[in-house]
Order: sequence, then C-alpha cells, then structure tokens
Amino acid sequence: MKKFRLSSIYLIPLSFLAAILIGTVLLALPVSSASGNWTPIEDALFTSATSVCVTGLVVVDTYLYWSVFGQAVILVLIQIGGLGVITVVATLMMLARKRFSLSSRLALRDALNLDSISGLLGFLSRIVRGTLIVEIIGALLYMIAFVPAFGARHGIWVSVFNSVSAFCNAGLDIIGPDSLTPFRTQPLVLIVTMLLIISGGIGYVVWMDLSKKTAFGIKRSFSPGQIIKRLSEHAKLVLSITLTLIIAGALLVFLAERNNPDTIGSMSLPMKILNSLFESVTFRTAGFATFAQKGITDITCVAAYLLMFIGGSPIGTAGGVKTTTFYLYLLNISSYIRGKSKVKVFNRSISGAQMKKASVIVEVSAITVIVLTLLLIATNPVDIKDGLFEIMSACATVGLTRGVTTTLNVAGKLIVTLAMYLGRIGPISMAMFLARGKSAAEPEMQYADGNFYIG
Repeated sequence: MKKFRLSSIYLIPLSFLAAILIGTVLLALPVSSASGNWTPIEDALFTSATSVCVTGLVVVDTYLYWSVFGQAVILVLIQIGGLGVITVVATLMMLARKRFSLSSRLALRDALNLDSISGLLGFLSRIVRGTLIVEIIGALLYMIAFVPAFGARHGIWVSVFNSVSAFCNAGLDIIGPDSLTPFRTQPLVLIVTMLLIISGGIGYVVWMDLSKKTAFGIKRSFSPGQIIKRLSEHAKLVLSITLTLIIAGALLVFLAERNNPDTIGSMSLPMKILNSLFESVTFRTAGFATFAQKGITDITCVAAYLLMFIGGSPIGTAGGVKTTTFYLYLLNISSYIRGKSKVKVFNRSISGAQMKKASVIVEVSAITVIVLTLLLIATNPVDIKDGLFEIMSACATVGLTRGVTTTLNVAGKLIVTLAMYLGRIGPISMAMFLARGKSAAEPEMQYADGNFYIG
C-alpha cells in the first residue's frame, strides 16, 4: 500500500495547530493553574496559541495565574514555537539517531524556508547549539539583576524564562503585571533583552554567517570593514535594514515621547534614549514593554503599526512580513515607477519570481490585518486605533497591547487567536504555496493578451 504523505504546505500549518491543541489540553488541567482549578478552554487555547506562535498577548497574568508546571508548559511551547515544530521533531530524531528519509529532509528544508537539502542536518545542529548557547548566556546575564530582585530560586527561573522568551521573540514574562517596567532604568536588563531579541530576529542564516565570517576575520586579522564585505548579500541586506529600522524607530519614539509623562517624559536623558531604543526593538516582534502602550502618542502608534507589520527577518524567531520581503516589495514599486526591468541589491540580481512573491506576501498580510480588525471591532467595544493595534500585534506575533487583550469577549479571543496563528504560519505557508509552482510538470496554457485599462 502506498504511504500517504502530506506536503509541507499542509504539514507546517498542521504541526503548529497540533502543538497549540496539545498545549491547550495541558494548560486546561488543574495542575497548570496556581489555584488548582480547571482553566476555561478559551483561555487555555489563547495562552497556548500565544506561546506556540511566540506572540506574547495574554488574557491572564502569566506570573500569577499559572503554576510552575503551567509556566514550564508555556516555556516549552515558546521554545517549540520559536524553533518550529518540525525543527524540534527533527532535532529529537537526530538525537535518537533516527534515519532521515528524503521526505523528512524536504519537510525540514521547507520548515526552515531554505532552498536546498545540502548540509541540512549540519545546519539544524548549528541552529540548536547556537540557540541553547545564546539562551544560556542570556539567562546568566539576567541573573545579575533578577536573583537580587527575586531571590535565588525564583530569580534563576525568571532569568531562564525571560531569556528563552526574548530570544524566541515571544514577549511573555513572569516578572509581574507590567512586563519590564520595574527594570526600565536598569541598562543591563534592557540591553540583554534587546540583544536577545535582535539575535533571534535577524535569522539563523545571518548570525551563522556573521559568526563564521567574524571568526575567520579575527584569525586573519581583518578589519571590521573587511569582515562585513565578506558577508553574504542576504546578511548584508538584513543587517542594513535592521539597523536602519532600529535607529529610525528609536529616533521617532524619542521625538514623539520625550515630553510625554505617560511614557518616557519623566526619565533622564540617557534613560529616554535607552527606552526609545528598546521600544523600537520590541515594536518589531518582541512584545516586552517598559511603559504602558495605551499612553503612547498617535505618531508613535502609527510608527508601531509599520514596524510591527515589517517585523524581523527570515529563517528566525521573528514575526511580521519580514524585513527583506518588505524591502523587495518597495523595490518592486520603485523599479516599476522608474521603468527598470532588472533589479539588483549588493551587485546581485533579484528574480521576478522573488519580487512577485514579496508583493503577494505583503498584500495578503495587509488584507488579513484589515479583515480581522473589522471583525474585532464589530464583535468587541474597541475603537479602530486600539483594534488595529491589537490585530497588527497578533498578526505580526509582537504581543504588545493597548489594554485590549484582557477585555476581549469569547469571540474576540478567538479572532485574536486566529490572527496569531495566521501570523505565525501565514508568510511561511504562502511562500510554500508560491514555491510549489516551480516544480509543476504541466506547462501553463497560453491565452491571447486581453485589453484591460488600469489606473
């Protein structure tokens, strides 16, 4: 009998759905809540989805509502969601020395959004080792601040939880009701969090390329400029866009919020600058906060929409449409206006298929945000500004809120849960769907050109 195998376009979304459902069952159990009571299914589902989809929106306080077991379940779900379900399964198979079939390798390739299966298991091994090393270093650095604040046992647990959550760009924490607000004047906590967010957000390909070329450059006594010149075009583009977005976002937040007493207005100048940088970084996918988002100005709110929508970079833990996707989308518009048929970046050409894929991902993501926002404000007493912020945050797996999440009714919780799920698997699934056409065996039927008027 012929074995039935799901293609990656179905396997990836279903694997995330399965993880969410398993997490829902575990979190609904009495052992997962601090009170020892059963958790309402919609709250368990929402929390499982926000963990697996590494979003960070919560309907109950993570530090207060859940038991240590429940928090451990959430942490495992965050790690699974950050790495990807198929990636985690493949890692367990590798540790158990199981043989990888061709279909398993293809599924893993698609889950990581790579172009080839060449060196795939080595790449997977480096991802897992690198992730663990970065998270351990992050936890150790956090302990310097959290152990004195919470005591040894709880301080270590908070440090581990925060490190995994920050690297996976989840934004969930067990510090208290106000995220990182109690530590907004402690540079160590904010800088470590930003570095972890950026490390996960730039993508595995970039930090592997960066670490490899840096180590090689140091061995050969290269200057920083020579090391950067040897990076791949993808790494150069990601780092350039990331740096630009962080600086531009921080500058805008600083200018808009510097005199706002509800955000950074009462801080010293160095703390205003640091918190503006932090806000710029967390806007794009992380969800940690050093002040309430309800108090930000309209200018910052609009900037947040854009930064959340763009998100982080491909093949990493970040959400959003991705930096390179949005850049190619803008490049596509620019090239059309300028009448350019060939587009290049860092002296490398970009194919028409890549440009088309970027445009479709951006446009379908925008339509998804609009439709879900309309559904949310139609079913909940939320204004358009806060509703759009909530859905944008969910679809981009950011996790920031303007006080909306805890006020949602059952319909609202389900809408935001759907937004988080689509945000986590949407761009990947769309990319797989668009890539599927490359292997089509049958040629497309040709039709005569139609006469359509556009514009």
